[in-house]
Amino acid sequence: MAVLSANNVAKSFGADDIFEGVSVDIPHGAKIALVGTNGIGKTTLLEVLIKKEEPSAGTVSHMKGLTVGYLPQRPQLVADRSLWTEMLTAFDDIRKRERQLAKLTDAMSDTSRDDLDDVIERYGRMEQQFELDGGYTYEMRIRQVLHGLGFKPDEYQMPLSHLSGGQQTRALLARLLLESPDLLVLDEPTNHLDINAVEWLESFLKTWPGALLVVSHDRYFMDNVITVIWEMDWGRVDVYRGNYSHYIQQREDRHARLQKEYEAQQEFIAKEEDYIRRNISGQNTSQAKGRLRRLERLKRDRLIARPRSQHNIRLDLNADLRSGEKVLMTYDLVAGYERDKPLVRVPDITLYRTEIAAMIGPNGVGKTTLLRTLLNELAPLSGSSRLGAAVQPGYFAQAHERLNQTNGVLDELLTVRNLPISEARNYLAAFLFTGDDVFRPVSTLSGGERGRLALAKLALNGDNFLLLDEPTNHLDIPSQEILQAVLAGFNGTILLVSHDRYLIDALATQIWDVQPGKMTVFEGTYREYLQAREVARQTGREIENMPSQPPQSRDGKAVSGAQRSNGKPRLSEFERTRRLAAIEQQINDLEIRLVNLSGELGEASSAGAVDRVRDLGEQYAATETELNIALETWESLLEQQ
Repeated sequence: MAVLSANNVAKSFGADDIFEGVSVDIPHGAKIALVGTNGIGKTTLLEVLIKKEEPSAGTVSHMKGLTVGYLPQRPQLVADRSLWTEMLTAFDDIRKRERQLAKLTDAMSDTSRDDLDDVIERYGRMEQQFELDGGYTYEMRIRQVLHGLGFKPDEYQMPLSHLSGGQQTRALLARLLLESPDLLVLDEPTNHLDINAVEWLESFLKTWPGALLVVSHDRYFMDNVITVIWEMDWGRVDVYRGNYSHYIQQREDRHARLQKEYEAQQEFIAKEEDYIRRNISGQNTSQAKGRLRRLERLKRDRLIARPRSQHNIRLDLNADLRSGEKVLMTYDLVAGYERDKPLVRVPDITLYRTEIAAMIGPNGVGKTTLLRTLLNELAPLSGSSRLGAAVQPGYFAQAHERLNQTNGVLDELLTVRNLPISEARNYLAAFLFTGDDVFRPVSTLSGGERGRLALAKLALNGDNFLLLDEPTNHLDIPSQEILQAVLAGFNGTILLVSHDRYLIDALATQIWDVQPGKMTVFEGTYREYLQAREVARQTGREIENMPSQPPQSRDGKAVSGAQRSNGKPRLSEFERTRRLAAIEQQINDLEIRLVNLSGELGEASSAGAVDRVRDLGEQYAATETELNIALETWESLLEQQ
């Protein structure tokens, strides 16, 4: 059963048609993502579907009594109350019944009442329903949701007016999750969430009982949560079944099929027109006229339009100069602003040429501070870091603060290299700055436009060590895909700070996990890191820092740390052999431990030591899980031969 249906819906503003002919359904329990390039009208479509905007044509129908929770991109909570009080509004009905139960409790204490039996019976009925509806757990649920979305307990009593824009977004999202509407509509919900919060939100939404419609550029999120993709393109919506990865494959297949059908029809039309032209006045004129009539009907009723493609950025990143093999080295490095409050203690690191290190961690933990320390823009609290021979760093700042707000787009590009004006304008056109857009002041650009300009400057500079702070922020999915492909083929070294797990999963050869006060370096892909983290969680251990070693080829010569093909990281033979040896030793140790635990379990069982059996059973299960993950990693390494 559909909770929402749209039939032939259109929306226009004046002479501008935003979309038309949109017919979609949202079944109960559906998990749908709406994707498309920036500015194509996704938010407008959301607001038409939830009846916040009226369509210019067509109809939108809602299930009777449908409750809708809507998270816009820039919510404003202006009520004069605290964050905690705002969350309590999600349970107004339960709290009203809580007060009624309190009154009935007082009434039951008066044993002289004539209607005491009726009061007790009424209290019993109300109390049972109150418990079923979560009346005794709603405050715990509030704490769980606030904690999951990154709020600390000392922020619960903050007035809403004191919250930042990102905090207000998270606060409204928290309240909507607690309200549990029939249809949850979220416009870019992960924009202000760090990886921990996004992972929590994913686990929450996987079991969401209602329908979900979300606009998102987070490809990893869509892979984990979404089961249907709506692609908005050229004013229409096409529906794809499956998650983001399924959508990508289906989209490519569909576009290839449409192109082939278009070319076949054009070839048929050309042949028919040639026949008609040669025979319309000749001996076969009647056949030619018949073919002409059929061709005119085809062009009128069944003509296949040429498949269109969006204008996307054209990005080319190449280092002008080859760096030495050692690109970055740290020694006892501590980053921060106050000596008694260090933000990050960095293990000794050597980053080698062509490695891609991904720095992850919660918001505010010090990742950007560490980047600026590595660039020598901030003095370390202690220790040191240095760049290797011939290393030329290029920095992409998250807030794009390195852009001069008073410059025009063209003038800002020319600060990198003094190009001829025509060449500079052609170069900017590759980043979608055309016509008079090149004269717009930087201060008037959107977040996505500033990101494209910062990328344009970075690409023009030819640096061989890229330090990228959230480079996919504000980029639409096509631009993210292009950037990912370009970074995969980059001939230098990359240090990437990002919450974009899809990008990290595709590119990273090592993970730098920054947590309050410390940093762990894991040499391996993001999936291997997640497996190691799960093992650490189950066994109560910590992920240990991996020593940096220069990658080598079979003949012992130093090579790039990760050879990449088709956009995916591939370990060098040296690194693969090193990891195979380590994982085989780990498998051997775990198998011996399982044998020992099995013997101890038998002895404890024979002795009737119940507590000992339980503890040993938990250890056996955790060790078995660790062994299974190690075996999967071992098989994955073997497949890379």
